[in-house]
Amino acid sequence: MTPDVLPDLLPPGLRLVFCGMAAGPESARRGAYYAAPGNRFWRLLHEAGFTPRRLRPEQFAELPSLGIGLTDLAKTQWGVDRVVRVTQADRDRLFGAIRTAAPGALAFTSGRTAALALGLKAVPFGMLDEALLPQKFPPVFVLPSTSGSNNGNWDRNGYQAHWMDTAMALGFRDA
Repeated sequence: MTPDVLPDLLPPGLRLVFCGMAAGPESARRGAYYAAPGNRFWRLLHEAGFTPRRLRPEQFAELPSLGIGLTDLAKTQWGVDRVVRVTQADRDRLFGAIRTAAPGALAFTSGRTAALALGLKAVPFGMLDEALLPQKFPPVFVLPSTSGSNNGNWDRNGYQAHWMDTAMALGFRDA
């Protein structure tokens, strides 16, 4: 069995779990989630109100103390999202892990990841209709990708608002 590239952070009692596609090349090299220099994840966690201060990728293990967990759809692969091959086993593993951890909510960190995980052609940003979700699943939010390859779309499309809205909806920040 191939080991996970990065460990799941899924202890019981989490308010929210973020789920990416797979560890990127820099994350795999450094052994830390969202570690590429151009990735906005850690900055957005703080700016949106999920964390009281900006954490570094190597501090990812501190997130559960803030009610936040991390996982990836494809745990045994690493690479840029467009080359990762998602299988039914990856989906089944994710669904089982989320049901076991039973967080208050799940947030996919890209539309493509959410669509592949849920077996859909495309998904809108924001909270998904529960009819699109597997049984016994927490509320699901879909967020714009924080990958550096998506940086050109952020300001033009107002992507930060989706992160802020999710933090507010889940009680991480006030209006």
